Amino acid sequence: MPYTPIEIDRQNLTIMGVNFSSVSNFDATVNALGTVMFEGFDPTPKSIEIIRDYLSEKITLGELIQLTKEKAYVKA
Repeated sequence: MPYTPIEIDRQNLTIMGVNFSSVSNFDATVNALGTVMFEGFDPTPKSIEIIRDYLSEKITLGELIQLTKEKAYVKA
């Protein structure tokens, strides 16, 4: 699968239209995405929301695992 760039707006702290309130969580997500996209991960806005919510402690590790098992990250 070829690499497809995603929309990253550093000024407004958004990735694929998903807002981040923390520069550190934004940067961590951008860095992680850069790595896993080259391994074949195709992010969706929903997957970005899930990552953001986990990093900002809005969801627990258990909830993250459950969402992953349910493949909730592929839903719009």
